[in-house]
Amino acid sequence: MSDIVLKEVSKSYGAVSVLDKVSMHIESGEFIVFLGPSGCGKSTLLRMIAGLEEVTGGEIHLGGQRVDQLPPNERGVAMVFQNYALYPHMTVRNNMSFGLQNVGTPKEEITRRVEDAARMLEITQLLDRKPAQLSGGQRQRVAIGRAIVRDPKAFLLDEPLSNLDAGLRVRTRLELAQLHNRIKATMIFVTHDQTEAMTLATRIVVMNNKRIEQIGTPMEVYSRPATRFVASFVGSPAMNFLPVSAVGEGGSGATFAFSGQSPVQTAVSLAGLPRDNLTLGIRAEAAHVDPNGAIQGVVDVVERLGERTLVYTKLSDGSTLVAEDKGISAVQAGDTIRIALDGNAAMVFDATGKAYHAAR
Repeated sequence: MSDIVLKEVSKSYGAVSVLDKVSMHIESGEFIVFLGPSGCGKSTLLRMIAGLEEVTGGEIHLGGQRVDQLPPNERGVAMVFQNYALYPHMTVRNNMSFGLQNVGTPKEEITRRVEDAARMLEITQLLDRKPAQLSGGQRQRVAIGRAIVRDPKAFLLDEPLSNLDAGLRVRTRLELAQLHNRIKATMIFVTHDQTEAMTLATRIVVMNNKRIEQIGTPMEVYSRPATRFVASFVGSPAMNFLPVSAVGEGGSGATFAFSGQSPVQTAVSLAGLPRDNLTLGIRAEAAHVDPNGAIQGVVDVVERLGERTLVYTKLSDGSTLVAEDKGISAVQAGDTIRIALDGNAAMVFDATGKAYHAAR
């Protein structure tokens, strides 16, 4: 088993706190993504699991063993770095085998592991080349192969795709997903890219300001964010946020009003919901350009994406509402349009950022 358990893990540099009592349980075989903005502590947390940063407080357990007091080479993890960290004077074969040679692994076993990993990653034909002769994507595969040959309990990947161009990132992301499906290993992947998190993760750990905001499956985090921060960080375009006030509650849920527009019926209950400083949250796919819609505004920007069109609309109170239209849309900047909202897909946030959702 390669479960990873963090118990109130903290990190500080003198008086500066970087992580504050972070706890989680990562199941064996999960693909976990630490997602968050720069400076939130996600890479520091990964390096603490790897043993490259000391733990200020709390405990880290791997496979039932406490490891936060062990050196990195005794933890049973393998790290894949953002910059590949390959030895430029060594061939691919030697880069992959170097760590095994250092711990005295028999030559026959080294050969078997390297060749097995090369076949898995489709880099067999590259084994006798040096890093300078490889593309960025090939170098990243070699770095992953170097981790695979160690047969670790867990793989730790620190923004491994950030140095690749857009097209190569997509292909390498697919390869990582396929690799995880084949080897069923525990993987922790750090990124600030929500697309990578949504497409790769078994569960996403959304981090912000030294702590965890939410842990959930990609669709849980997307459709039922725990906080306004999560709602704003996950999803493209970002969720719409409209200041509202509660009007009343009918059979299906509460009705909310906002400046100069018709009230919006939602499936959110008023029970336990504060009455002041409320914000309605709704994603662009739940707001559609519709001549019969209840919301009116003036088009500011039209973003044509092929399969759909995003329409950025200014409302009478100055707020912006991003709505969807069909791919071939006649809408132009400056047009006055109407928008229909799907209130069943809406959520509400209080002044602290806590989210209130429709009952399941």
